[in-house]
Amino acid sequence: MVLDSLSDSLKGIIRKISGSSYIDKDTIKEVSKEIQRALLKADVNVKLVLKLTKTLEDRAMNEKPPAGMTDQDYIIKIIYDELLKILGQNVNFELRPQTIMLVGLYGNGKTTTAGKLARFFIKKGFSTALIAADVHRPGAYEQLYQIAKEVNAQFYGEKDEKNALKIVKNGLNATDAKIKIIDTSGRDSLDEDLIKEVREIKESVKPDNVLFVLDATMGQQAGPQAKTLNDAVSISGVIITKMDGTGKGGGALSAVAEINSPVYFIGTGEHMDDIEIFNPKKFLSRLLGMGDIDALMEAVKETNFTEEEAEESLEKLMSGKFNLKDMYDVWEKFSKPGLLKKIFGSLPLAAMPGGDKINENQIDEANEKLQLYRVILDSMTYEELENPDILNPKRIRRIGIGSGKGENNVRALLKEYRAMKNNMKMIKGNRNFKKMLKASIKSGNFSLDDIN
Repeated sequence: MVLDSLSDSLKGIIRKISGSSYIDKDTIKEVSKEIQRALLKADVNVKLVLKLTKTLEDRAMNEKPPAGMTDQDYIIKIIYDELLKILGQNVNFELRPQTIMLVGLYGNGKTTTAGKLARFFIKKGFSTALIAADVHRPGAYEQLYQIAKEVNAQFYGEKDEKNALKIVKNGLNATDAKIKIIDTSGRDSLDEDLIKEVREIKESVKPDNVLFVLDATMGQQAGPQAKTLNDAVSISGVIITKMDGTGKGGGALSAVAEINSPVYFIGTGEHMDDIEIFNPKKFLSRLLGMGDIDALMEAVKETNFTEEEAEESLEKLMSGKFNLKDMYDVWEKFSKPGLLKKIFGSLPLAAMPGGDKINENQIDEANEKLQLYRVILDSMTYEELENPDILNPKRIRRIGIGSGKGENNVRALLKEYRAMKNNMKMIKGNRNFKKMLKASIKSGNFSLDDIN
């Protein structure tokens, strides 16, 4: 994710607060300075950072936590609240017939985003048309035409026409598609000609939504550019692209805060399916290491667990009273390719032993071990699976030979099994995490606001 560095810094701050024996003014000041450094390093606007941390300090020093909540947990909640203000409140993008006008600078991914939006709406059952109104960039017409073919969208353009407004009007009249997406021209920088062109289109065709396409890696110049475009055409929402990149990303967040427009979508990759509806709470939860419980539950659904099986497995795991048979059943459910990556990427930081970050290499290793250990477990008797304590050296030798994986791998499996039991005992002490999972399993719905 583009904000990995910021995420790592904020997770470190959260861990430090959670590990503090008490919270005083000095602790609050120190936390505030660390958040300032993290946000400034991520390219968030200086004024925005100072305003946020001042509010954080005032609240932390003057507000009392509600009954039943520790000072540490309340400070974390304040941090969450104030950071959420930068991202904006969640505003659902209406899935209805509409005309969408995309604006933005050259190189921000506007044309590609037009294709991603078209694919998104087509998958939702809407007929969709792409209108090529970028009359300045060489190859823009051809690029959008090819994208339209790729996503099975209608296409309208006039290759040699230089009047963008004329193309848009003709395009809107030529299609009966439910969703019409206008790809306007961009520039290397904002200039009067671009502003005049997009303003004329906006005022003439009156699109239902004017969406500003913003590169997550732009930096501090994103704010002024967003403001200039907003003043010209009244931006109704933002799409942030390249969220899978390595840039700082804070400039994009500053721009969103400056124009006070909601982020509706984020681009998460190069493929046409790599776009998702933006949810500020979920995004911030992942950023802070609080997890994405909806994504977690979607991943769990892929295991084909029934609600009863999931809750029963959760109880066994949390109690530490599960055996090798139980572990085999769980591993079999989670052996689907790519599933572990989804699950670990959605887990709260508190659920990780020691709060450590799980990287892709570790997940790949876990998948390999999963397949290896399942072969070994297949070589055990039912009695051994039910009662792992009876596995003496003689039995281990037999299983190693029978599975073809050797004694060392059998012993490694047993070591992992015991470590898993110990780790689950640690998670058992986290009442909020357990409550969160249980609530999600039963209802399929969960909000961070429920964790208090």
